[in-house]
Amino acid sequence: MSKISTIISREYTTRVKKKSFLIMSIVGPILFASLMIAPAWLAQMEDTEVKLIAVADSSQLFIGEFPETDYIKFEYLPNADLQKYKDNFYESDYYALLYISHIVASSPNAVFLYSDKSPSLGVQMHISNAIEKRLERDKLKTYGIDENVLQAIKTNITVRSVKLSKTGEEKESNFTLYMILGYVAGFLIYFTIFFSGAQVMRGVIEEKTNRIIEVIISSVKPFQLMMGKIIGVGLVALTQFALWGFLTMAIYVGVVPLLMPDMAELNQEIKVESLVDTGSTLNTQAPVNDELTSEVTDMLGALANINFGVIIISFIFFFIGGYFLYGAMFAAIGSAVDNEADTQQFMLPVTLPLILAIVIMLNIVQNPEGPLAFWFSIIPFTSPIVMMARIPFGVPYPQIILSAIILIVTFIAFTWLAGKIYRTGILMYGKKSSWKEMWKWIRYKN
Repeated sequence: MSKISTIISREYTTRVKKKSFLIMSIVGPILFASLMIAPAWLAQMEDTEVKLIAVADSSQLFIGEFPETDYIKFEYLPNADLQKYKDNFYESDYYALLYISHIVASSPNAVFLYSDKSPSLGVQMHISNAIEKRLERDKLKTYGIDENVLQAIKTNITVRSVKLSKTGEEKESNFTLYMILGYVAGFLIYFTIFFSGAQVMRGVIEEKTNRIIEVIISSVKPFQLMMGKIIGVGLVALTQFALWGFLTMAIYVGVVPLLMPDMAELNQEIKVESLVDTGSTLNTQAPVNDELTSEVTDMLGALANINFGVIIISFIFFFIGGYFLYGAMFAAIGSAVDNEADTQQFMLPVTLPLILAIVIMLNIVQNPEGPLAFWFSIIPFTSPIVMMARIPFGVPYPQIILSAIILIVTFIAFTWLAGKIYRTGILMYGKKSSWKEMWKWIRYKN
């Protein structure tokens, strides 16, 4: 055991001191925090350029109908001489020229926006919404329908999902939030298993190519070397996860108040509102008028009901179990070849279940309780990814335990098989390996 510990220590310290580890430990949190902050930051940014749009209305229905904003202004031209205005467009200060044909009421495509640049989507939507509302009012009058009555009967319904336990406890859930957590957990395990396993394989190939392995195995058994290498690289991955998580949250907490003070105030208001709520775990206050605030409130309420202890423990376990399973196979492949180019014939059968797990995960998140989700979260080659995608939705503990037991039994069995391949293949040089050859190594007696 002391020899394995020595190998683990060597693998760990060697890799965490590499520049690539330090760079990724810094770049990773910046990237993750950017992915969290950038969409909201860009969404709140407005184009501050004042856009003056000339309106040539041949129908004479929309004079004064376009509402102006701080950055979108309209100037209504005295006549609809389109060709004249197009000829003089570049001499003018107009951002765009809007031409509305006299047949606009019967032909929705009779509206044209001329510009020397691509008008923004916001400008186009602003114009189309104003035209649509005016035409809708005219049609309502034609049919004798009061616009106020029509507005009064419009109803928006939001279905709030609530989990009801056997004890009668109510917990609000949010499908979007659970889906995001499931995707993030599944993809993190996929990339970590794949890239960490590849590191194990490359390390074995490098030591074998440099003939360092002949010196090493004079002091330790091949199986001890393989296990030490797998565990050492796995600990490096866990260390990087911990650094990513801590630094990402530190960057997020530090940057959000600076870039988005309004969002920080909104979060504080929501926290205060949640403290006011008493009694049931459901928020019984009146609906919030602002849809964004309401959505954020719902997600924060559902976030408070997530059992992060189960998610974190499950993530660590399924990462370790999945990594051991695939790490042993990657180590076996590395021992069977002399260079990385020769690994291609062995890589597909090993990586195919990982790719299949990602494909299945993207589908089963829509139905986390279905038979497809259940079976692929039990099969050990896909369970680390698929089960982690299901856990945020709430998986019965017996299913998690069953999946964990099968994963443990499988990675023990495959570690034993990989050890037999590793023991023989690590000393093979200059000979092309095949699946048939590797099967012979497995059957060799000690």
